[in-house]
Amino acid sequence: MFTIVPLFPGLPGGPELLIILAVVVLLFGANKIPKLARSTGQAMGEFRRGREEIETELRAGVSDSEAERDEEITEKESASA
Repeated sequence: MFTIVPLFPGLPGGPELLIILAVVVLLFGANKIPKLARSTGQAMGEFRRGREEIETELRAGVSDSEAERDEEITEKESASA
């Protein structure tokens, strides 16, 4: 016999997704699902913007510290010359 090996073990497949969808519809109702999806999308967008802001700040901090290090090296070289 053939055995089915999932591509991504641990992730739900087709039948599992249908069961999850049915439970979500029962819990929230068909009218609230678009609102739930919209708010989830907004939360994901806000998270992404926050992450990008932090990455930008970290990059700016790294470039500032590199500039300070370069200035110190230049000062040491000019003082020893």
